Amino acid sequence: MKKLLIITCAMTVLAGNVFAAESAEKVNKPEFKRPNIERKAPPSREQIEQHRKMKEAAFEKKLNLTEVQKLKARELRKGGFEKIKPVMDDLRAKKQEAAKIQKSDLTNEAKEEKLTVLDKDIQALQKQAATIRKQNMKDFESILTKDQKKTLKNMKKEGRNKFHDEHRKGINPPPKPPIEEK
Repeated sequence: MKKLLIITCAMTVLAGNVFAAESAEKVNKPEFKRPNIERKAPPSREQIEQHRKMKEAAFEKKLNLTEVQKLKARELRKGGFEKIKPVMDDLRAKKQEAAKIQKSDLTNEAKEEKLTVLDKDIQALQKQAATIRKQNMKDFESILTKDQKKTLKNMKKEGRNKFHDEHRKGINPPPKPPIEEK
């Protein structure tokens, strides 16, 4: 019995010393501090619009569009936007609905059932949007000359190569659409 008492006391003292040593290490150990990184503010609507206009002007200059072609291209772009806007609004709403279902307290089977229906709707809307984009591109190409079409084809090829090179290497993550505030 005495031996058991002595062993218990020794273990208690030993454990106390170990705990004290660990506490001392924590006190003496410097805490990790995150570096103070300046984060860039997201661009304003005006900056986005200015950037878009600058890209549009460079595109028109590279294709060497005439003033008539520029006007037709702007009309086509505006018409295409009006055609695709309701599809994109529906698509955004379906994706938000899917996100809400994912976060809901429904059973996994119920979630899966509802998400399957939504996924089919989302895929149909994406196909519809792709069809509209293809038609918009055909309409735009119809106003171009043969030389301009060749230039456009080369621009598309260069753009695809640049995109794949940058994203394969991990230089730039894929672009995210701007968040609209309501």
